[in-house]
Amino acid sequence: MTGDHAAFSVFAPAKINLYLHVVGRRPDGYHLLDSLVAFADIGDWVTAAPADLLSLTVGGPEAEALAGLDDENLVLRAARLFAAAAEARRPAATRRGAELHLDKQLPAASGIGGGSSDAAATLRALDRLWRQPLDPAALAALALQLGADTPACMAARPVWVGGIGERLEPAAGLPAAGIVLANPRRPLPTAAVFAARRGGFTSGGRFQPMPGDAAGLAALLASRSNDLTEAAETLVPEIARVLRRLSRLPDALIARMSGSGATCFALFADRAAALAAGAIVAEENPEWWTAAGAFLTAPPPVA
Repeated sequence: MTGDHAAFSVFAPAKINLYLHVVGRRPDGYHLLDSLVAFADIGDWVTAAPADLLSLTVGGPEAEALAGLDDENLVLRAARLFAAAAEARRPAATRRGAELHLDKQLPAASGIGGGSSDAAATLRALDRLWRQPLDPAALAALALQLGADTPACMAARPVWVGGIGERLEPAAGLPAAGIVLANPRRPLPTAAVFAARRGGFTSGGRFQPMPGDAAGLAALLASRSNDLTEAAETLVPEIARVLRRLSRLPDALIARMSGSGATCFALFADRAAALAAGAIVAEENPEWWTAAGAFLTAPPPVA
């Protein structure tokens, strides 16, 4: 559709922490992180269509996990924040609503930024729908209000992440790679994982230059870690089984947990190898959520 009646669908990609080091803690209790984040061509879609009021419907294979959230759904929270910011910027403008639909493909509370990516996609969709673009700094401020992962999801490109998640630097030159994601279908709230974490802090793990291929990337990641894995495994022991299976897949370069879990990933030289390996995992473990694809190499598509 075109003109004032256009609807916009924005892709909300899975966020992958290729490594995640906990480097400190602020006086307010928030942990300081150092991470290399990539995005996969696996994810949700958020569609925004013109309407008088803000509303949200949720569909897709993972929709049931969001039942009952209602006003706490990050898509609606993002939409209301954007609407308030747009009204403050142009108070004389006609108040606008939107009919929002979330096609939920990623499992909830799974360490791959599903809710944060959905919120970021909502901000981008409404920015287009209402033709009231906010400058990048304003959008980043809104994103941070929606969670520490959301600024990176607004970037939706490879980034080095620092602070509590709000300090972003482009990670230019990240090589292409295939990826398999697997989750034992156990939701794992981030706060619970940080609460279960024991021990001290780790130094940063950033590196330069970027390697030229996926094998070189895996070699560098091998000397880095996800500092939340041990804590996550105490809460969801199945994570260890997922990691073992992914690490033994044909042509797997490295296997790690993403974010606070419970989703784990394995990297491959290319998409074809990842798709073949993903099919093996899905057949052997039908009770898991499994998806395969590759790193996202361009900004999330808008349809």
